Amino acid sequence: MNTPTNPPIEATVATMAERLCAIPGIRAVALGGSRARGTHRADSDWDLGLYYRGSPALPALTELACEVTDRPVDVAGPGGWGPWVDGGAWLTVDGVAVDWILRDLDRVERVWADCREGRYEVGVQPGHPLGFWSPAYPGEVALSRVLADPTGELTTLRTRTLSYPEPLRKSLSEAAWEADFSVVAARKSAASGDVLHGSLCLSRAFGILAQSLHAHHRVWCVNEKGALAATAVLPDTPADFTARVTAALTGLGPAAVEAAAGLVAQVRAVLADDA
Repeated sequence: MNTPTNPPIEATVATMAERLCAIPGIRAVALGGSRARGTHRADSDWDLGLYYRGSPALPALTELACEVTDRPVDVAGPGGWGPWVDGGAWLTVDGVAVDWILRDLDRVERVWADCREGRYEVGVQPGHPLGFWSPAYPGEVALSRVLADPTGELTTLRTRTLSYPEPLRKSLSEAAWEADFSVVAARKSAASGDVLHGSLCLSRAFGILAQSLHAHHRVWCVNEKGALAATAVLPDTPADFTARVTAALTGLGPAAVEAAAGLVAQVRAVLADDA
């Protein structure tokens, strides 16, 4: 007797994307994260960006989520996960983690327009301890693989975002001044033994350096997660970048602050070419 087998997860995800685009409000679905970039592990999640306009039909999304997982699922609507990550659901399909992440396509396009003018925001968002940097929206589109796009809207936007805007490059490169400011604040905290404030200041400084160096090389930086390793392999990044950041955040004493100050100075020297 033949034993029924499930289709490969790639086929399941492709079918899911097509079905999602049939739900009112959903305009396109894209694969994001490490699987879109080809840097995934065997156990990496499948991150699906659900790009919508207006209000996505939450009951229909919930019905589909329950069907593909064969269990009750809560789907968070717009704003349910915070002001920037928006909403979605964590699914397990045939034993594989598949994440739905809602993205307001109108808002993504507005942020993209701001980025082309060199404007960006850093918003408070759960899960993003260094804040959500708005250029992540067009960056996600540029680094994604479009799975379903009946109207071609997301595909067109992706083509445009492949060219990193020079005004944004200039703005994010210049943002490195705040890394200096954060190190000065950390220096005072280290002297007084205020480890919490000092660690937050240094983490902020290093996060800014990651954003600035990515922008300097016209590379999208979409998340703090993995940003340290990604920054370390960029051209012109100071030697032993990862080790030096790790040492600073492990020590958090005055010596660590001075080491951080030296690293910030080196990065700002690299970025000076953009001035």
